Amino acid sequence: MLGKQVSSPEGTLAILDDVSIAISRGETVAVMGASGAGKSTLLALLAGLDEPTSGRVSLAGNDLTALDEDGRAAVRARHVGFVFQSFHLVPSLTALENAMLPLELAGRSDARAVALEVLAKVGLAGRVGHYPRQLSGGEQQRVAIARAFVTRPDVLFADEPTGNLDAATGARIMDLLFGLNADAGATLVLVTHDRELAARCGRVIRLDAGRVIAQAA
Repeated sequence: MLGKQVSSPEGTLAILDDVSIAISRGETVAVMGASGAGKSTLLALLAGLDEPTSGRVSLAGNDLTALDEDGRAAVRARHVGFVFQSFHLVPSLTALENAMLPLELAGRSDARAVALEVLAKVGLAGRVGHYPRQLSGGEQQRVAIARAFVTRPDVLFADEPTGNLDAATGARIMDLLFGLNADAGATLVLVTHDRELAARCGRVIRLDAGRVIAQAA
């Protein structure tokens, strides 16, 4: 059972408690719950961005809890893509350079060609030389999605990917995200407050006060 505790002025606080989840390859899973339910913490543990206080996390056949931070980072580089609510683009890099970044860190000699191909898939072929400040919110999120997919990850983690976008732009972004994910045959784990968005996933996991209260297809 997975658990995460942190220290607070009031004492030890349980962010996640006795959570047990198995996600199959190729599944699309939405994680829902009120603010403070533990959704983002669960995502961080599943992705190896944080360490659990108790329990184990296995990702693509790797026991993340047996690895140090460098080991977990290596697993993420090989198997994981991320899309966040706040985009997390590097402001001093162009759209193309942001999308190339994971490939360059992996030492890929084809980084530019692959990034250009994926940026074209997300409709940004004409914006590759623009910096984040020159792009709309929807365009920035498309760059972030391209960056997530350039390595063809086995698992994509998305944390409120439409949270900073208007409804129409958010809907287009999610069409793009689900379409690319289906093409890649990747597993998608999505944190969202949006019921319509969650309904597009094959399974919905509901958290309340750090516990799983429901899992339904």
